[in-house]
This record gives sequence, C-alpha cells and structure tokens, in this order.
Amino acid sequence: MTSKNATDIHTRAVNLRVREDVRVLIDRAAKAHGKTRSDFMIDASRRAAEDALLDQTLVRVDPDSYKHYLAVLDQPPNSEGFERLMNTRKPWQP
Repeated sequence: MTSKNATDIHTRAVNLRVREDVRVLIDRAAKAHGKTRSDFMIDASRRAAEDALLDQTLVRVDPDSYKHYLAVLDQPPNSEGFERLMNTRKPWQP
C-alpha cells in the first residue's frame, strides 16, 4: 500500500493546453512575481473566479428603497464638484 502525503489528499490535477506564446508569457509573468507557473496560474484563476462570482451578487431591497434608488439615479448631477470635474482637462486631451 502506498502512502500519500498531505498535499495529494487535497489537490487534483488540472491539465491545460495552451499555445507556446501564451505559455512563454505566463512563464515570464510568473518569474516576475517569483512564483512557479502552477502557482501563478492557480492564483490568477482563483482571482478571476472570485471576481466572476462577485459580479453575480444579488442585492435585495424592499420596493420603497428600490424606488428611491431609481429616483436618485434619474436625477442629473448638479453639484459644484461635478461641474469642476466635467470642466477639468482630460489627460488624453492636448
């Protein structure tokens, strides 16, 4: 009978096929962060998965709160700060 170490019990292999240029890019990024390719890909995938799930968050409110929320969104901004923001030169403008 073979014994398994602690990491074998809690991990499963995931096999991916990627183009060579993508693998090279991933390897460069992993090296820049001082990580192995696997650790870099696991971290990036986990962050992407968390972001995808957080984007699915459902917020429930009572009907009156929802009506108030829509009313606020329908009001055009009219404060001095908004005017200043809109009149400020944009970084992409000459």
